[in-house]
Amino acid sequence: MSAKSTSGPGGKKPASAATNLIAGGGAGMMEALVCHPLDTIKVRMQLSRRARQPGAKKRGFITTGMEIAKKESALGLYKGLGAVVTGIVPKMAIRFTSYESYKQMLAGSDGKVSGGSNFLAGLAAGVTEAVAVVTPMEVVKIRLQSQYHSMSDPLDVPKYRNAAHAFYTVLKEEGPGALWRGVSLTALRQGTNQAANFTAYTEIKDRVQQMSADPQAQLPGWQTAIIGLISGAVGPFTNAPIDTIKTRLQRQPAEPGQSAMSRITEIGNQMFKQEGLPAFWKGITPRVMRVAPGQAVTFAVYEYLKGVLEKSREMLPGGSYEE
Repeated sequence: MSAKSTSGPGGKKPASAATNLIAGGGAGMMEALVCHPLDTIKVRMQLSRRARQPGAKKRGFITTGMEIAKKESALGLYKGLGAVVTGIVPKMAIRFTSYESYKQMLAGSDGKVSGGSNFLAGLAAGVTEAVAVVTPMEVVKIRLQSQYHSMSDPLDVPKYRNAAHAFYTVLKEEGPGALWRGVSLTALRQGTNQAANFTAYTEIKDRVQQMSADPQAQLPGWQTAIIGLISGAVGPFTNAPIDTIKTRLQRQPAEPGQSAMSRITEIGNQMFKQEGLPAFWKGITPRVMRVAPGQAVTFAVYEYLKGVLEKSREMLPGGSYEE
């Protein structure tokens, strides 16, 4: 199965939408459970304004994580997990299904996919998932993660109790549009992330396959994980400022009469004047530590489940899943 081809193993048909749905959902679930604490630390670092407070020492990701665990219990590191888990299955289903669909649309007559076409397919897939799932999921997640309360104290009741309550409260108090606040920045971040991610993954995977004994054979899980780890680290370094501004934009309700673009510009100007240029890269360490291992887990689990599901499909009469 060539990394730069739309065909499946041995020149067979590509994986079905059902395969992408199940494999992507399982991979996303595993990624969320393993890596969510690092995402919470990243959000807290991005929301921190300590850099311009007199005498305030800069906090690293380890110190931030330890403070969250100490003041809010270890469960505080999993704030917003419900929103992520709820959206992870459709997110991964849309990501992999749309990516494969766009890739087939952009492939040549021989089924080969160029580097440029692969980049565009990843870009389009990232924008698609951002608009459909990621933006409302992240608005809810960030509202939960930005609350400073102890999850071990039953008397410490926050404004948003869980993902469902946060979703309902935002919808009731601010309207449906609030769930898509920052959609342009989210689409830009997800688009560039997936363009870089899928391009790097495909190029490295193709090189590794060409050096193996059987270029058409599926790579071992550990090799897929390493490739995913490397490809996952590319995006965060290129679009960290977008992610930081997006996080601050989605944290609070919109001001009456203020457009999204004016709010984005205001946040960017305030950050630069009050905190300096490095503020745009706040949380880059935990973000890379969150995204890179996350992609390692995602691609390894996805490729494994996809292989298992495709073999199961071949064993069914007619070669398709039962509806």
